Amino acid sequence: MMSSYVNCSIAEARNISDFKGVFILGEQRDGKIQAVTFELLTWGRGIADELGCELGCVLLGDEIENMEEVILRGADKVFFIQDPLFKNFLPQPYSNAITRLVNEEKPEIIIAGATTTGRTVMPLVTAKTHTGLTADCTELTIDPETKLLLQTRPAIGGNIMATIKTPNTRPQMATVRPRSAKQSEIDTSRTGEIIVKNYAGPTIMTVEKFLEFIIDTTQAVSIEEADVIIAGGKGMKNAAGFKMVEELAELMGAAVGATRDAVELGWSTYPHQIGLSGKTVSPKLIIAMGISGKIQFLAGMQTSDVIVAIDKDPEAQIFKVADFGIVGDVFEVVPMLIETVKKMKAIA
Repeated sequence: MMSSYVNCSIAEARNISDFKGVFILGEQRDGKIQAVTFELLTWGRGIADELGCELGCVLLGDEIENMEEVILRGADKVFFIQDPLFKNFLPQPYSNAITRLVNEEKPEIIIAGATTTGRTVMPLVTAKTHTGLTADCTELTIDPETKLLLQTRPAIGGNIMATIKTPNTRPQMATVRPRSAKQSEIDTSRTGEIIVKNYAGPTIMTVEKFLEFIIDTTQAVSIEEADVIIAGGKGMKNAAGFKMVEELAELMGAAVGATRDAVELGWSTYPHQIGLSGKTVSPKLIIAMGISGKIQFLAGMQTSDVIVAIDKDPEAQIFKVADFGIVGDVFEVVPMLIETVKKMKAIA
């Protein structure tokens, strides 16, 4: 895989020496801090330590539970922008409030999740602050010489990995794919500060209105949160073949995953899609069946704890990342797996 560097400079620089520290954009839903926040703390803490600066976490909401946990997991400061309007995500007031905080605190780096929230609000903040944004990063590091943030993401259909720098404007902004890092651990010895911000007037004025949150009912557990995933690809041949993926997943209490090909062929639906154009997952176990291992798929699951691959091609790319590989016809191997699991469940 090729790698390239791109300099990103959208506007003339402000005095970049005024910008200090690292911010992450935390997320909450119904007052509960979302797991992506703790993943971002892993990225942010590592970068802040390398730069020798503080790490701040930005949270917007009305009432949020256990904000102290954000400090125990790595933040030095929590900036809580509080208003009843922020109970649910609304792009315009969220971006206005974040921009105002950025102008006040001047963070050098801001990292958000490549979630619905992050992908929507960060481009708005970028436009308002006249800087650059690298979306859907899989790796963030600091250049040892320039101390610039190196933002790496797949490009040209995943055929190269582009590393992007923002040398002339601040903040340096990036979104990273969920599950691209483990959640930060709790350290009960850590201390920090929670700073409440109340913005009124034009900052939170909006014509937007939250209507409802529609829950995905196609799966009991989101593939992003699942501990075990059974995934199928084009090698399952047809919709009837893909039913074996669903049967094994049901027997094992696992979530169903699918490649882009399987979704486009109508065998599964988008909420189950794993890869660059789908979800990034990091389960304890993933069993990939009939999946050759294109980079688009591998980028979405290669941080899984244990990867088991079943494919008839011994040269398939999936075997290069798999912990255990079975070279064989899925239509012979998978039925045996299903019968074995049924017998084990019967004995139990």
